[in-house]
Amino acid sequence: MSDAGDIAERYRDILRRIDAACLRSGRDPRQVTVIGVTKTKPVEVIGAAREAGITEIGENYVQEMVAKHAEIGDTVHWHFIGHLQRNKVREIVPFTGMIHGVDSERLGAEIGRQAAALGQRMPVLLQVNTSGEESKFGVAPEDALYLGRALAAIPGIELRGLMTIAAFPDDPEEVRPMFRLLRDIREDLRAATGLPLPDLSMGMTGDFEIAVEEGATLVRIGTALFGGRG
Repeated sequence: MSDAGDIAERYRDILRRIDAACLRSGRDPRQVTVIGVTKTKPVEVIGAAREAGITEIGENYVQEMVAKHAEIGDTVHWHFIGHLQRNKVREIVPFTGMIHGVDSERLGAEIGRQAAALGQRMPVLLQVNTSGEESKFGVAPEDALYLGRALAAIPGIELRGLMTIAAFPDDPEEVRPMFRLLRDIREDLRAATGLPLPDLSMGMTGDFEIAVEEGATLVRIGTALFGGRG
């Protein structure tokens, strides 16, 4: 298991690479936040990540996320980045800071209902399937505007932007059009709703530099920080 020193060194390298990507694209590195993805990792890894300065933590599985939260509470800011089933929403809404993968109006309505019952508004991202792969979740690009409008109208949720999981080609440059497509959809949705939609969650270990060049504000990094799955 990586200790805080190892993770801190990797984190510094990732931040250097983000700085370089921002320099290439004329962006401010402060606009980009690293989410440390700790799925399948023991809760001690989150503690080490926190010591290294990583306070944004992403989890893919509800049961695992709930168990880890029970151990360390709100010492980090939790992001749910996996596919969320409606019957699991109530388990994570009380402590989650953002839900990244909202791809249906029914899921959005349930998130809104659970958040409103707690007197909250849950920040969410609309997930778009920019690669066209049947194995990936997310609304089709041509349906994103409709769903975005619908989500924006649901009480109890705050639509913050969009999220995508790109394909995994041998050449990372092949994903650039997918990230660019998400950014373009965001601009269309901004015009349609009048919302600022500040966040684009896109880019992982293999392609985050390209995502940053194309406008990512949230990059989801697991392997490059914590090693392969344990």
